[in-house]
Amino acid sequence: MKRQLISSGSYLEPEIGFSRAVRVGNVISVAGTAPIKAGGGNAAPGDAYGQMKRCIEIARTAIEEAGGSLRDATRTRILVTDIAHWKDAARAHGEAFHDIRPVTTVMQVTAFVDPEWLVEIEVDCVISDNGA
Repeated sequence: MKRQLISSGSYLEPEIGFSRAVRVGNVISVAGTAPIKAGGGNAAPGDAYGQMKRCIEIARTAIEEAGGSLRDATRTRILVTDIAHWKDAARAHGEAFHDIRPVTTVMQVTAFVDPEWLVEIEVDCVISDNGA
C-alpha cells in the first residue's frame, strides 16, 4: 500500500523525524498536535480552549491534505498538562466533533516540548469506501 506523509511545517518535524499525519490505505493517523500559530509561535497563550481549537485546525488541515475529513475520525486523544483544563479542551473538541462522536480519551501528561502548551490532540481516521 502507498504511504503518504503529510507535513504541517512544524519546526519539530525534521528535528524529531516525524510527520504531522500519515495515510496508509484508508487509514490516517495524526500525530500529537500542538497549538503552534501559522508562521511560528504559540497560539492562545494560557487559554486551553483557544489552544485546542488551534490544534484541531492543524489536525483538520492535515487530514484534508491526506484526502479525509474530520467526519472520518474514529479516535481522538486529548492531552492536557493540568486536568483542571479538561473542560475547556473538551468544549473545543465538542464543537468540532459533536456530530461525529469518535471514541475519545482525555488524559493528563506531565509536560509537552514547549512549557506554554496546555493541550495537544491526536486523531485517527478511517476513510469509508462508501462515503458513509
